[in-house]
Amino acid sequence: MTGTAWSKPAFAIGDFVVLAGETVGAMFRRPFAWRELLDQIWFVARVSIVPTLVLSIPYTVLIVFTLNIVLIEVGAADLSGAGAALASVTHVGPVVTAIVVSGAGATAMCADLGARTIREEIDAIKVIGVNPIQALVVPRVIAATFVALMPYSVVAVVGLSGSFFFVVFVQHVTPGAFVAGMTLLTGLPQVTVSLVKALLFGLSAGLIACYKGLHVGGGPTAVGNAVNEIDSFSTTSKTITTHAKSLDELLLSAVGFSQSGMNTIGGNQPNLMRTMNILDPTTALFMRYSPTYTCLFQGAPSGSRTTAAEMRWAAMANL
Repeated sequence: MTGTAWSKPAFAIGDFVVLAGETVGAMFRRPFAWRELLDQIWFVARVSIVPTLVLSIPYTVLIVFTLNIVLIEVGAADLSGAGAALASVTHVGPVVTAIVVSGAGATAMCADLGARTIREEIDAIKVIGVNPIQALVVPRVIAATFVALMPYSVVAVVGLSGSFFFVVFVQHVTPGAFVAGMTLLTGLPQVTVSLVKALLFGLSAGLIACYKGLHVGGGPTAVGNAVNEIDSFSTTSKTITTHAKSLDELLLSAVGFSQSGMNTIGGNQPNLMRTMNILDPTTALFMRYSPTYTCLFQGAPSGSRTTAAEMRWAAMANL
């Protein structure tokens, strides 16, 4: 791989890390763009609420319907509330939040900043002494992070309400049993973890959108390509955030494996050195008579009538 092939993604990662660091630092510096923050919160909430409602009911009802089929077959339909709460709060909520925030809010942010970049408005803002990170990026990132909580809450409430009506009126499960089972598997720790996941999804979507918008180049076509890339990058960040525990376990396993290897080799270092010293005369002998083996293997399949003894003497004479 040439230097040009890997330098572009390496520089992109470095620029993204720098942007994230500058954004976090600018959050605590005055003056703060309160009006821009309120405008962005209203904008992201306005474009996200309808897709959230449209996605939450089918996702949750489909999962609950499939689960209840199994529960009814085994005579455990009273546990349907536990499955509905677990699906809505811990799985469907964060996933729908990531889809809506990245697909509706983040793409709009990227298009807005990309249009400003190609019209050189960002350069004009820098010329008049205004930091675009503090004036434009920080309000958008905070808005995406804050609004991510709202779709999650909407998904949880709407998903549980839809599951209740579907399970009670379609699958004829007792309402009291459904409500009583909701807290069986889902409690405050699960809700807290899901809220943190939703916040991380919103933060990553906002940062990626602002980065792609500020670093766009090539005219209006490049802005469209950057908007299309937002969904892919946001999905990747969602996957990494969701499977962070698995990645930590993988890293810990790799560290433990390397430590075991170091302990094994370090503890047997004298034995390994002794083995290498013992094998040294043998390898030297093989190396000394290596031309003999070459002549032997080359002459053996040729069908020659020369005896083995003559072949050995001929090989020794060539040394």
